[in-house]
Amino acid sequence: MSPKKAPGSKPGHECFHCKQWIPAGVEHDCWTTTEHALTKDLPEDLRDAWERLRETAGDFGEQRIYASHHSIMFSRKACYFFVRPQRNRLELVFFLGRPIASTQFKKTGAASKTKFWHLMHIVHRDQVEKPLTDWLAEAYEREDRVPRVPRVPRAVKKKPGAKAKRRAK
Repeated sequence: MSPKKAPGSKPGHECFHCKQWIPAGVEHDCWTTTEHALTKDLPEDLRDAWERLRETAGDFGEQRIYASHHSIMFSRKACYFFVRPQRNRLELVFFLGRPIASTQFKKTGAASKTKFWHLMHIVHRDQVEKPLTDWLAEAYEREDRVPRVPRVPRAVKKKPGAKAKRRAK
């Protein structure tokens, strides 16, 4: 397959994800991003909220904080919360071992049999305080005591006609 050519340009291809024209032979990885790249254009109120949120989470203890696509992930053994910076809000999703009913959440749901996700919109630094900080700490600590769902042994299926064959003997 030969490289495509944009009108009036060198051979290359258009990135499926970011729609940029990538000249032939040039490496391109638009999926790789950084915290700074995701937060650099935030308005002052959101930047303050982001910094407080990151500082609060950093105080919990050892963890991995990294950018992935459009989100900033906070994880220990698994991701316990992530933030999607947007123009007018921070979209915060955290995972607990129980569902919480609160008007602060835009949505909640089951992520698995033992984990529930909670979605909040943060628009100001003052929102990053109790009870949110307590829930985030609970999500962080949950990774130490993740309940295991007991495996139920599968029933052994007998082949059709096996009983009839035994009777015939």
